[in-house]
This record gives sequence, C-alpha cells and structure tokens, in this order.
Amino acid sequence: MNASDDVHLTETLVDSQSLCEGSFLKARRDTVRLPDGGTSTREYIVHPGAVVIIPLLDDGRVLMERQFRYPVGQVMTEFPAGKLDPGEDPLACAQRELLEETGYTARQWARAGVIHLAIAYSTEILHIYFARDLVAGPAQLDQDEFLEVCTATPDELLEACRAGGVTDAKTLTCTLWLQNVLAGQWPLDWQHNVERARP
Repeated sequence: MNASDDVHLTETLVDSQSLCEGSFLKARRDTVRLPDGGTSTREYIVHPGAVVIIPLLDDGRVLMERQFRYPVGQVMTEFPAGKLDPGEDPLACAQRELLEETGYTARQWARAGVIHLAIAYSTEILHIYFARDLVAGPAQLDQDEFLEVCTATPDELLEACRAGGVTDAKTLTCTLWLQNVLAGQWPLDWQHNVERARP
C-alpha cells in the first residue's frame, strides 16, 4: 500500500487545543479538514509510546504477569510491558521493563513489530519484542507497583485467550505473534545481548 494513494482519505490539521495535561497522558481536541473540504473535530489522547515483551523460557513456557488494572477494575493476565521514557530507545525500554517487572534479563532479543492499540482515540504505539535465553534475578518494582509473575505454556495461553481468561489487547496480539513464530511462519532476527545479561 502506498501512502500517496491515500490522499482521498487524508484529514489535515486546521487547529489544535489542549483539553488536559496530565503527568502521563495529554488530551487534545483538533479541528481537521476532511477530504471533501468540510471540517470536523477529533478528540484523542497523546501517549508517549510503550513496549511489550514476549519472554521465552528454556522449557517452552512464556513469562507473564498478573496485576490489577485500575481503569477496568480487575486483575489482568498480560505480557510484561511499560511506557517509554522521553527519548528512550524501545529496545532499551524493553530490557529495562523486563528486569524491573520480572527480575529477568535476556541474552537474546528480537524485534517483532508494532501495534497501534486504540487508533480512534490515542496516539499510542506499542513496540513488540521477543526475549530468550533468560536469566532470573530479583525484580525491581516501583513503590506503587504490585504484580505477580507467572508462567504458561503456549497451549495454556491460547486456551486462556479463547476462553476469555486473557482479554488484554496487547497480549492477544502478542499471542498471535507467538503462535506464528513457534510455527515457523513469522521468522525473527535474533540479536545477542550478552553484555546486559547476568553471568
């Protein structure tokens, strides 16, 4: 698909105003010119971007987390993830988040792709990474962060997705990636990262 072929669908910015400036998220209302020359408004959340990691254990299981997610009011099972700090490289963020949340480091990393999580109302882009050759260690959680690290076989994860035990969008998408990587359909370019792993 060529972006130049999408001119008849493209909206262009006319005016932008801030609705809210939080410490993490910002909300904006933009006036846009529509492809037919008319105008409309678009309200959306400005997000700094994030990463999600699919950690592969040597025995074939995957490393996951369970934590309470306040906006939905329940404990969710999901892959480790976290937001980018200003100017942070996504791979460095993935390495940091895996260590902080689970205590694990990885000797090999592979970038899979990206997800746009809520295209109708958020700028959030999520970078997907696989990690393997894991080395266990102590987690380094923030003071206000409470989570439980758990594991699942790929089959157990697939069944949890099918049965509604896993409903987190990023984890559902990453399960699709995992399924295709394990089937040899979506190959990865693994990179060694010995210097960041524990001896």
